[in-house]
Amino acid sequence: MNPLILAFETSCDETAVAVVRGTEALSNIISSQVDLHERFGGVVPEVAARAHVESIRSLAHHALNEAKVHPDELDGVAATAGPGLVGALLVGHSFAKATAWARQLPFVGIDHMEGHLMAPRLQFEDFQPPAVVLLASGGHSQIVHVTDWGQYETLGTTIDDAAGEAFDKLARVMGLGDLKARDGDPKAVDFPRAVPDRPYHFSFSGLKTSVVTYLDKAVASGELPPIEDVAASIQEAIVDVLVDKTFKAVDDTGATTVGGGGGVLANTRLRERFAEEADKR
Repeated sequence: MNPLILAFETSCDETAVAVVRGTEALSNIISSQVDLHERFGGVVPEVAARAHVESIRSLAHHALNEAKVHPDELDGVAATAGPGLVGALLVGHSFAKATAWARQLPFVGIDHMEGHLMAPRLQFEDFQPPAVVLLASGGHSQIVHVTDWGQYETLGTTIDDAAGEAFDKLARVMGLGDLKARDGDPKAVDFPRAVPDRPYHFSFSGLKTSVVTYLDKAVASGELPPIEDVAASIQEAIVDVLVDKTFKAVDDTGATTVGGGGGVLANTRLRERFAEEADKR
């Protein structure tokens, strides 16, 4: 039988505790800090760490209760070891290690990006290497070739900003809580697709500059299109690059499986494009 693991994630601004058996999450309890950081326009590391301290113990109890698991039944404890905000990581890592020590259980520190890479297995049991995986979040954008579990080759990464950061910052530039692109025209504005000469690498800082410049000129001339159209065009520029470079890696490596992990993969348009490109192959 697969081991029963109590798992902690505190790499940024959400405290999460789960009880997992194999690829089945028996519980997954999350405490969001969105309201705490909203007035600052971004995540404040010290505020995040303090919020983790305040919530992690009660969340651990909640996760165990929801899973109907007694601590004596656990086979091990795991926690995100990095990358992430140092203070935030320290809270979850320390609490998890203390829990493991107190109950004489093995402890495993999990690489944040490897966690994203493994995430498709929770939903798709057939997700197996060889695979190409797009990892896209607020702090990272990578294309990884998985030849076997534990054997990874990073084919490309961002040379400046991550995709998630571009989404978040441009939404703030336009005065939006998030990028409201669902009802817009993705062809309204032709924003640049960066570093076409580097097949697996990303760059999003130039896109941010292009959008800010476009908005300033459009407002000054009185020719600003509906904000939904601008948002949809930004989204399409980011999604195009993520999808095109990921599937170039699929074609070049001959991988039979493609997957994705990280917060940006929650984007509906990105998931649609991924499915469309996968179906073509």
